[in-house]
Amino acid sequence: MRKYFLLLSAFFIITVNFAQNIPADYQKAQNFLNSKNYWEAMPLFREFLDADKYGNLSNYAAFHIGEAALGANQPEQAITALRLVSEKVWTKSDESKYLLALAYFQNQQNQEALKTIKGIKKESVRELAENATFEYLKQTSASFMVANLQEFKENKGYTAALKMVLESQTILSATERAAYYELQGNAQGVNTVKDMVLDFVVILPFTSSPNAPASSVEASSFVFELFQGIKFAVNRLKEEGKQVTLHTFDSKRDMNHLSELLKDPVMAKADAIIGPIYQDEVDLVSSFAETSKIPLIHPLSNLGERFENTEYTYLFRPSVASLSRGVVDALKKQGWGKKVAIGYSGSSRDERTGLLLKDQLTAAGFSVIDEQQVNPRNVIDFLQRQGIRTGMDSVELEVDQIILLTDDPSIAQPTFGLMESVNASVPFLVMDSWLGFNFANYEMLEFPNFHFISNNTPRFHAEAMQQFKDNFYAQNLVYPSLNATIGRELVFWLSSNMGPSKGFDLRRNLDQSAFQTGKVTWGFNFQNSNNNRYVPVFKMEEGELKPLQ
Repeated sequence: MRKYFLLLSAFFIITVNFAQNIPADYQKAQNFLNSKNYWEAMPLFREFLDADKYGNLSNYAAFHIGEAALGANQPEQAITALRLVSEKVWTKSDESKYLLALAYFQNQQNQEALKTIKGIKKESVRELAENATFEYLKQTSASFMVANLQEFKENKGYTAALKMVLESQTILSATERAAYYELQGNAQGVNTVKDMVLDFVVILPFTSSPNAPASSVEASSFVFELFQGIKFAVNRLKEEGKQVTLHTFDSKRDMNHLSELLKDPVMAKADAIIGPIYQDEVDLVSSFAETSKIPLIHPLSNLGERFENTEYTYLFRPSVASLSRGVVDALKKQGWGKKVAIGYSGSSRDERTGLLLKDQLTAAGFSVIDEQQVNPRNVIDFLQRQGIRTGMDSVELEVDQIILLTDDPSIAQPTFGLMESVNASVPFLVMDSWLGFNFANYEMLEFPNFHFISNNTPRFHAEAMQQFKDNFYAQNLVYPSLNATIGRELVFWLSSNMGPSKGFDLRRNLDQSAFQTGKVTWGFNFQNSNNNRYVPVFKMEEGELKPLQ
């Protein structure tokens, strides 16, 4: 670079006092060089290259030809001149090597430049050379830099340039990530790259405090159920011959403890991190994941607005925006009418979805005639206000469809009981969690009122789902819960989009596909999205779920 060439003025001072009787043409050449008349200086210096005639002055002449050629952007001429003196034992041997390295860099012979720099002994000159290395290589391809890391990693400019190159990339291959961690001192050498192994790290709040014993984990907790599904899926991958590892950590609902966990070398080697669950923990691990460029998967939440501008943090389930969009798209296709009532529980997901639906439905030409937060005490009043009362039929209703956003069985049960006592055929859109309520027999209703909003809905009648249930029961003596099913499917989704055959760039692989069929759910669409955008609405037909067309 030009600024490194300007630093060479320090070298001139030594040669000015080289001898009391410097030839006039040599002094004239120096004057041309100092005034940046490079083309005039070079032929004059060449007159003094005969070592037998001019002795040590010939070394300085070659040195200055190199300077002038670099200034004239003639790196090949500089290389020719400087090769004559860079390996000689003389006063300016290291400075000659530095100039020769600059010439090689300028001539795009990076490897030769780096090899030349390795021979520089003077610390001050080596520091100049390392600074030049950084400037010339900071926009070089990562493949060249990673491939030569072991040979040139003593060059501080080289490692700084490589770190900048890697940090500028949105996706790192396994080899590049290994190099990045080596630069950070995380003890993962390039020669031990795990490019055939899929490494999962799970961080979940198994216990509620740093000192809680492992035995305090309840087998009925949703966290344990989720982990059961994850572990089951990893074991299945191993049985299929896949190279996969699973490392599990307990966040203990303690931020200081979690911060220490993130320093574990296993974290830095992960291909994907699953969990944690709670917002404060997720925010901390998400920051780590974004810095380390490791995909982080939030397994259960639908609240992903704060992750929309991140590159490596995903929701496995649909976000609130995706849920809303799926409902609006379904209603637009059905033609049930334009009048909608929306009830939502007090949970963050349901309230945000309800308010977003109101805006999106209105924009789509629907009329939201009622929207209200509902609970077990007022849900019947809300429904009766829409005209759903004993003795009334659909023609007397005030609404064409009702949306109830809640996973709360204490809200679902009185709703279902009311629908059993009336003959109204008004469509209800409810969350797919209602399919698991043991008090609800949808086939016994006079009308198929209920339709189910997908939230990574299991495909209950699929052969793969039945095999999962049987195999899970054989191992655990219980059938898999919804959380266990989510855990099993999450690992399937990751292993389908990361690995030796596809590569480990999750974002790239997801963007190459739109819809992907699930193993035990209906499927996914993460194309250009950090959450599952596939949100069909299902109807119940002869005991089976089928997406509305």
